[in-house]
Amino acid sequence: MPLQAPAATLFTAMTHDYDDIIHLPHHVSQTHPQMSRLNRAAQFAPFAALTGHEAALREMARATEKQVYLTGDSEDLLSRKMMILKALLREEPTVEVTFFKPDERKEGGAYLKSKGVVRKIREYEQMLDLLTMDGKCSIPFRFIVDLESETFKLDEPEDEIEE
Repeated sequence: MPLQAPAATLFTAMTHDYDDIIHLPHHVSQTHPQMSRLNRAAQFAPFAALTGHEAALREMARATEKQVYLTGDSEDLLSRKMMILKALLREEPTVEVTFFKPDERKEGGAYLKSKGVVRKIREYEQMLDLLTMDGKCSIPFRFIVDLESETFKLDEPEDEIEE
């Protein structure tokens, strides 16, 4: 049966190798500044193996809407409203435009509303120019979904009320 040394003897034997330096003061470099706790902690932060992966997931999860194209009666009504605006351009009508803005990064986009004074209708370029509170705004005809204005309400015949 092998002999076993007492636990106290094992502990002293293990630390015996470092007894000569264990009580020395902590070394502070004269040439290199001491690293801050934040930078020291950053060394032990988890490593991001897939750089940009989280951003790509956020971008993929971002919702966009599909563009709806006008047909038939809706297209005719929008065309009539544009002709009214063109005829009254000198009066600088105020209009609220609902339009589709394509997303720059992925398929789809968002529907926005912009309210302002109609400055110009550029038929050749197919653009509607507005002067809004934020400045000038040019909207391509193909993205316009609706136009709302007091001008159109004055043009519509009122329903007769029967007594």
